Amino acid sequence: MTDNIFATSIFFRLTIGGNDLGEFATCSGLGAQVEIEQYQEGGNNGFAYQLPGRITWSNITLTRAVTKDTTKIARWLDEIIRRVQPKDGEIVALQPDGTPIVSWQVLGIVPVRWEGPTFDPSSSQPGVETLEIAHVGLRPS
Repeated sequence: MTDNIFATSIFFRLTIGGNDLGEFATCSGLGAQVEIEQYQEGGNNGFAYQLPGRITWSNITLTRAVTKDTTKIARWLDEIIRRVQPKDGEIVALQPDGTPIVSWQVLGIVPVRWEGPTFDPSSSQPGVETLEIAHVGLRPS
């Protein structure tokens, strides 16, 4: 029997400042971009040096169907509203049985946007919530 990770569903557990905010179905935006500065040396017409500059980290967006964990987001946001203080956290990718696949330490997290669910009785779709966070860096855990 071979393991096929593409045939399974992956979940993402989010913890910020020691607060377990639950599991999410999707996670996007794990990425960074390095600004490149070109330096042209006099007398060297064959190329320009490509020098790395500032790193820009993408915002991370997590989504899930509304669950009992939705109240955890509300409590965390209530704390942040009183005093915005960046906190470190962790995102862990999990197999359906809860076994960790990979994890990232997320540094200096602050909330950017939370979008609560839209409940539409004429639709069979579950209510979905979205959380977007900004941060100052990622490290493998």
